[in-house]
Amino acid sequence: MDSDTLLKIDGLKTWFHGESGEIKAVDDLSLTLKKGQTIGIVGESGSGKSVTSLSIMRLLPPASARIAGGTISYLGRDLVKLPEREMRGLRGREIGMIFQEPGTSLNPVFTVGEQVCEVIRLHEHVSAKVARERTIKLFTEVGIPDPASRIDAYPHEMSGGQKQRVMIAMALACDPQLLIADEPTTALDVTIQKQILELLASLQSRRGMSMLFISHDLGVISEVADEVAVMFRGKLVEYGPIESLFVSPQHPYTKGLLACRPRLDTPYRHLPTVADFMEIRGTVETGLQLTEKRVDPVRFQELTAVGRGRLYHPETPLVTEDAGKWAPADAATVPTGQHPLLSVHDLQVHFPIKRGLFRRTVGQIRAVDGVSFDVYRGQTLGLVGESGCGKTTTGRAIVQLVRPTGGSIQFSGNDVTRVGSTEMAVFRKRVQYIFQDPYSSLNPRLKVGSILTDVMMANQRGTSKNDRRDRAAALLTEVGLEADHLDRYPHEFSGGQRQRVSIARALAAEPEFIICDESVSALDVSVQAQVLNLLKHLQNTRGLTYVFISHDLSVVKFMSDMMAVMHAGKIVEFGPSDRIYAAPRHEYTRKLIASIPDASIETLVSRIRERAQCRKSHY
Repeated sequence: MDSDTLLKIDGLKTWFHGESGEIKAVDDLSLTLKKGQTIGIVGESGSGKSVTSLSIMRLLPPASARIAGGTISYLGRDLVKLPEREMRGLRGREIGMIFQEPGTSLNPVFTVGEQVCEVIRLHEHVSAKVARERTIKLFTEVGIPDPASRIDAYPHEMSGGQKQRVMIAMALACDPQLLIADEPTTALDVTIQKQILELLASLQSRRGMSMLFISHDLGVISEVADEVAVMFRGKLVEYGPIESLFVSPQHPYTKGLLACRPRLDTPYRHLPTVADFMEIRGTVETGLQLTEKRVDPVRFQELTAVGRGRLYHPETPLVTEDAGKWAPADAATVPTGQHPLLSVHDLQVHFPIKRGLFRRTVGQIRAVDGVSFDVYRGQTLGLVGESGCGKTTTGRAIVQLVRPTGGSIQFSGNDVTRVGSTEMAVFRKRVQYIFQDPYSSLNPRLKVGSILTDVMMANQRGTSKNDRRDRAAALLTEVGLEADHLDRYPHEFSGGQRQRVSIARALAAEPEFIICDESVSALDVSVQAQVLNLLKHLQNTRGLTYVFISHDLSVVKFMSDMMAVMHAGKIVEFGPSDRIYAAPRHEYTRKLIASIPDASIETLVSRIRERAQCRKSHY
């Protein structure tokens, strides 16, 4: 390797042993990382991104995986052949890694300070006092507030963003030359995501280290990377400078990834998907055949035209003020005099703070503090805000999974906070909930068929066992799955398929109103586009009404007619989604919009030049 090269991967093959034979998780991957450079690795779940990082770190499960070929050269040393004792010396000290989920990567029985100190003492052989002092400095560097006291906190006492900062501090504890960041911003709020990306860029600039940044989102990759490696089912399909990839992508898969993420200015009513750009035949084992599809103008015209336009609240100053500057030409308003399907007034949900031996109440957390809004039949209301703003608690309070402290929730004219058990059973037939994590919300011991038919039995849908099973099969077909999936367990599905099962479960009760709680936040952008399109299709065909909860303003704006921006338990801005994007009135809303990754060519060029200048100052 030349003196400017830090890491060179040549022909890497990482295979897993499956029941049906070898699974080629990474198949003939080659890339070169220069000193001070950042390479972004992007692709869907199952593309081989994380397996590549685990191969570099030699953290593959020995019982089920092996490196079947290729070399991984780090400063001239082949990590594939390096003895385990020497490899242990490299991990943490010269190669640091930020794992995808800090909540599961941090040990819950030790303080976060103890876990970072352990890394320093293991590799640097310093005293406990010196390790603690260095940990406090690291916590200060990564932006953890009050580091001298937070060092003694346990993981559960920190927010998601703070836990991710602890993981970054741990990865940087021994000043590594190479940092591997594996999906470090997945499922984080856009504001926290922006802070983490800016932090990593700042740390790389100050320390002069190289970075492999793994993500499924090209928008995030554009914030940090100099070059991009696009992976699809174990293979490298496109590799080159980030500017050329965004300006003129060559592979149809890359074109699909770029097109399917919703943007604030997207013209689409339904999002393009990877399937619009390429056709896939065969399997990884038998050999994939990827055929690029001709970009059909008629198809993309359909994506912008098919489906209803925006449906705003009845004509009031809230909707009509300056509407000509932001409202689409085909936007409609709810007829004057129509009553809301859901009306929330002064909703309050407070949680007591209890302390002391006798657990006395010493205060209250005002999770929801005076929230009011209306939703009309056929509309989608978007609730957007950071974690902790109260949006999920609001959704749960509507369906009475959380008891409100005060206020009223009117559904079809009835206050559901004051009805009896019989009326509540009727209400829950009409209103269903799609949870954020389908893996934890689906019973792992039941097959999908049982999950769906149990909902039908509970809500008195279907005339017999066979009729309910036929209905379940039809539901799976409606959400894009196969009828024979009825006999599978939840763990046998991908993340996107499990979310489709969750949607089918909600539809099994034949509701008219569905609350979607962060239902696409952890999905790949390509799968996310499919699920968003499905939700819009179901709304059109079934006449559904949605409350759509998310921290991603781009997704909420794509889905919603009306939007409510929440902060600290209150709604700080409410109005048509197009108006809030075009002319946000509250500073917090402007902050959310500014936090969305900017992948414009001008911004990309500016970042590339800044990083190139930074590398010159270090090497």
